[in-house]
Amino acid sequence: MSTLSQLAAVYAQLSLMAFGGANALIPEMQRQVVDVHHWMSAQAFAALYALAQAAPGPNMMVVSLVGLRVGGFWGALVTTGAVAAPSSVLTYLVSRVWDRFKNASWRTALQAGLQPVTIGLISASAALLIESTTVDWRAALVIVVTAGLFIFTKLNPLLILGAAAVTGAVGLVG
Repeated sequence: MSTLSQLAAVYAQLSLMAFGGANALIPEMQRQVVDVHHWMSAQAFAALYALAQAAPGPNMMVVSLVGLRVGGFWGALVTTGAVAAPSSVLTYLVSRVWDRFKNASWRTALQAGLQPVTIGLISASAALLIESTTVDWRAALVIVVTAGLFIFTKLNPLLILGAAAVTGAVGLVG
């Protein structure tokens, strides 16, 4: 199986698991890219994720960056199409029926059940990225302080991220 075919298969499957958007896919995406197919290291994957988050645009930009890194232009095109098409088609088909059951108790229960699943998937993404990017105790401290500031203060997120970036730029974190 060619690399482009493998990329298409991996990302088409991921597309159907995307409860909560592309960020919810990060743990499985990293597992496939790093552990299963060995297309790149965990650190390279985390760097692509960071680049995608820093750039303006949709959260799923990491998908295209991984495709670009693994398969060049065609890899980016394949991964982007493979992650977008299956879930889009499924959403279209389900949405045609979904509104008919807007008052059904099972629909309310399903929506309520998907909320903790989404939160869990996104939390797993954060934990995975923290694990693969924490190189020493100083980096761990920056992560804990940054997370604490995000959670417990109303500081502008750009200021918090800027301060964390400065700690790395001046060499306080390796």
